[in-house]
Amino acid sequence: MPSRMLVIVAALRLAAAVYPARAVPVAGVVSPRDWSDLERTTITKSPAGNELIMELPAVDLPAGTMVDQAASVGEFPLNGSLYAFHAEIVDEHGRRLSNDLLHHMNVMDPSERELFLPISRRLLASGKETGEIRFPWLLFGARVRAGERILANAMLHNPTDVSYHGVKVRLVLSYVPDNRPWPLFSVVPWQLDVAFPVGDKTFDLPPGRSERAYEGSPAVPGKIIMIGGHVHDYATTIELWDATTGKLLWHGEPVAPAPGQPAVVPPGRMYSLTRIGLSVMPTHRYRVRVVYNNTSGHAIPVGGMGVIGGLFRPDKDAVWPATNPQDTLYQKDLRHFMGPVEQVAVTVPLDHMHMEH
Repeated sequence: MPSRMLVIVAALRLAAAVYPARAVPVAGVVSPRDWSDLERTTITKSPAGNELIMELPAVDLPAGTMVDQAASVGEFPLNGSLYAFHAEIVDEHGRRLSNDLLHHMNVMDPSERELFLPISRRLLASGKETGEIRFPWLLFGARVRAGERILANAMLHNPTDVSYHGVKVRLVLSYVPDNRPWPLFSVVPWQLDVAFPVGDKTFDLPPGRSERAYEGSPAVPGKIIMIGGHVHDYATTIELWDATTGKLLWHGEPVAPAPGQPAVVPPGRMYSLTRIGLSVMPTHRYRVRVVYNNTSGHAIPVGGMGVIGGLFRPDKDAVWPATNPQDTLYQKDLRHFMGPVEQVAVTVPLDHMHMEH
């Protein structure tokens, strides 16, 4: 991330050159159900400052098991702009546990659609390798509204011989209150996956070189501010293309941050002192492409994945479309996200599972 001084200089120059865009909210958005039958995710203001604590329901995590936690529902308690978050795992006594127990957790808004698909918009996601996500608070913030309803789910895995009780996944969200003149630009999280449109995002990885791709068009025009990717072992590159013009827009390669740690794709910053973002438009199609070189000599079940995402700034007066609860893709995606809602969670021995995102 740039230093504070660079952020301030950039903010001053950008403020003089461009407008702070905010997507026009859709009036009267109604969710397809009231979700009152779900478990509750709590979202409370931290007494420590401008932080929100999002906490999923407690589950037990026996030794040597995976726990697939069904979706739970919550509401944001205030208006603000999110600019940073990180995941924490705590036990029944509130003691911090290792984030290695977290396979993944996801948060979505069921009333607004994704940028590239007519499914529920993903707001936040984290895994054991994610760490803290932070962007310049003076420049960019993801708007949340008091009463905005979210759905959250998680998967925990415990390869140790120690059992834990009352385990909770929580997100600590840093925000700027709504009455401040910053952040200058309102942004929206987005994603594009080679395994779109819906369902599991992992796929079997054949031996040797292989690639996967998916194309789509954004629902509204705007600019990509930041972009990053997530891949699995043996990936060599992940890219974003303008399929209409044949132009390569972004290229990422996984690198290992330290010996023994999983490789990550460094994020790309699409803004500078002189420009704000990479333009995309609904009249063009955009392609995410991932390339693997599996040198193991054998196929790897659910060994592949290729997803890009980041921050998107809608054009001025762009109207972000609501979801259509009758859309078949929306319904299929929602069922997949909800998980085993008839139970708080499903617990399975690790040696019986292929874990998926």
